[in-house]
Amino acid sequence: MIIDAHQHFWQVARGDYGWLTPELTPLYHDFMPTDLKPLLSQDGVGASILVQAAPTVAETDFLLRIADETPFVLGVVGWVDFNGPDAAEDIARLAAHPKLVGLRPMIQDIADDDWMLGPALAPAFEAMIAHDLTFDALVLPRHLPRLHTLLTRHPKLRTVIDHGAKPEIALGAFDAWAKDIAMIANECGAYCKLSGLLTEAGDWSRAQVAPYIEHLLTQFGPDRLVWGSDWPVLTLAADYGVWCEMARSFMPDAQTEAAVFGVNAVEAYRLPKGAATSRP
Repeated sequence: MIIDAHQHFWQVARGDYGWLTPELTPLYHDFMPTDLKPLLSQDGVGASILVQAAPTVAETDFLLRIADETPFVLGVVGWVDFNGPDAAEDIARLAAHPKLVGLRPMIQDIADDDWMLGPALAPAFEAMIAHDLTFDALVLPRHLPRLHTLLTRHPKLRTVIDHGAKPEIALGAFDAWAKDIAMIANECGAYCKLSGLLTEAGDWSRAQVAPYIEHLLTQFGPDRLVWGSDWPVLTLAADYGVWCEMARSFMPDAQTEAAVFGVNAVEAYRLPKGAATSRP
């Protein structure tokens, strides 16, 4: 079974999606399981990881309720205020839910680039380790040296880097990103999501995106690269099936494809061992 390791649901009327404005017309409406299910079916995707899109615990509870009602959602990556005085307690409460598999502070939106290294956050990271949760690192290329420091400081923190750290593909920026992402891949044992790249490219072409995909596959190898759609944000750049088939076309063999498109998600998020086998 193929697992989409990164997708979102939201209801605009909830009101806590600060980034979601009417100017983002294609995204400014509700996206729910009934919208995604036919897309999964047409591409042979059997399950997903549902990822937060608002920096509130209320949204995390909302996503967990959806997961309880949606069999194809195997896990939820939620949000907690890592700076909050009750962060460890909040993490413990959420971790009691069987479908809470990880947490994601929205680092890309935080003004202080050194935020993740603040000593006040250590109890939250240690609580994640204690509860066997995965840290989704929503970072930009400039954050990668700080992320390396963080992961060196907390070597037991299981981490997945979202969207390849969002390289600036539209600007053709490659060298610095490639060096820093390779350093993390080779020294920290993190996983990385093969997702979000078409959106970063904008008016993309295969030739434009290929060096970034190939670099991620080379550095993280067949065991630590995890495919995700980033739907519905993906729809700003491509259809679900276009990205799914394009990503598959870079897989050098069936074993690598099975790993990147399912098996690695099981390991990265500690899903039930039978959650993924091979491509249908």
